[in-house]
Amino acid sequence: MLRSTPLLAPCPSRVFSSGLVISTLWSAPVLAQDTNATQGASELVLWLSGLLVAVMVYMLAYGLRQALFAWQRMWGRTRYPYAGVVQADWPQVTVFVAAHNEEAVIAQSLQALVTSDYPHERMRIVVVNDRSSDGTAAIVDQWVARHPDRVQAFHRRGGKPGKAAALKDAMVQAQGDIALVFDADYTPAPGLIRQLVVPFFDPEVGAVMGRVVPRNAGTNLLTRLLELERAAGYQVDQQARMDLHGVPQYGGTVGGVRLSALRAVGGWHDDVLAEDTDITIRLLVAGWKTVYNNEATCHEEVPEEWPVRLRQVQRWARGHHQVMLRHSLALMRSPTVTWQERLDGLLLLGIFLNAPLMLLGWGLVLGLYYLHGFDAVGQWIPAFALVLQACLGTFAVFMHTTFAVLLDGHRERLRLLPLQGASFLASLPVMTRALLGALLDQITRREIVWAKTRRYATKVNP
Repeated sequence: MLRSTPLLAPCPSRVFSSGLVISTLWSAPVLAQDTNATQGASELVLWLSGLLVAVMVYMLAYGLRQALFAWQRMWGRTRYPYAGVVQADWPQVTVFVAAHNEEAVIAQSLQALVTSDYPHERMRIVVVNDRSSDGTAAIVDQWVARHPDRVQAFHRRGGKPGKAAALKDAMVQAQGDIALVFDADYTPAPGLIRQLVVPFFDPEVGAVMGRVVPRNAGTNLLTRLLELERAAGYQVDQQARMDLHGVPQYGGTVGGVRLSALRAVGGWHDDVLAEDTDITIRLLVAGWKTVYNNEATCHEEVPEEWPVRLRQVQRWARGHHQVMLRHSLALMRSPTVTWQERLDGLLLLGIFLNAPLMLLGWGLVLGLYYLHGFDAVGQWIPAFALVLQACLGTFAVFMHTTFAVLLDGHRERLRLLPLQGASFLASLPVMTRALLGALLDQITRREIVWAKTRRYATKVNP
């Protein structure tokens, strides 16, 4: 018996086809979303991987730089072409002593300067008393009364705060074409003035820098660690740059500038925290050289408390970043700068970028790990990349410390190296914050606030 199929009865093939169409139409947006999400995640992983590679390359450059400097200092030749000058027709020199609330140390500094073996008639000492609210002014006036022909006071009652602003105003008191600068807590040895003046006989020299050594290194663990840091920075880093025809840095104290060169590049800039780095790069761009003398040593007082130390690091880092943002392009374009100076100058300006980039690298490694960005090559890659980044980057500077300690003959101090690593880790967030502050300074052009480093010496009678 034949049965007729109702006109409205569903056909199985039609039902299947309709369901497939409906299912396809319904799921299409979901599949598209999943596809887009997967593609977006892949693009994010690719972008983060590229950024990590860039960070690693930057760290590698600094790692190679530190290794080269350490090798050069241990086995290379020390270059200082002015060592043979012991007798000369010594030029007129003005020694500026920057002082802000320095009653505890200013007398010791002035005592060291007036006993210098530099010809007295050729050296003038100008104490730049910048808005001091303690007994600094009275002590300085006593020294002026005692040595009226040698010591002069420049009492700055107001104006823009900061060392650069004070020096900018005080330069009107300069005599001659050479200005040496000391912070008030520095005690120069009798022959130091001659050592700093000698390179200025070279007409290409625009600035000179000596070596800084802590005098309170035995106070506590922090001061011992800072002694290691100073040794690495001067014995290895500064001298290696001098030896390799790079860019030794004028450090703002225990050094000097040629005033005609200073005027030619626009004088001191009082809108930057690192006026020493700023003048180093501006002189370089204009064709002047900076000379470092590792034998011209002078003692300073280093911070004895961690909060004071971290504020000092933040000021240094922020000032470096300010100079980097302002002058990197001019350094690249200068026709008078050699390729060694250009490369070394850029690496000098970017030295404080290592800390925030290291934190960024750690974040990228963790982000790629959780995004499964390393699945294709193995889960061991994140840990390897993290360790490699640290070893190639800022931690490579500990090679400088090791070789500096050996060069100075203090092998027993190597036991402090692990603690120096902990000191660096404590500075990471501070240096990262300094970069953000410098970027805001560049964008907003806000006024720079200068913070003085605390002194610990006991006041001595003038």
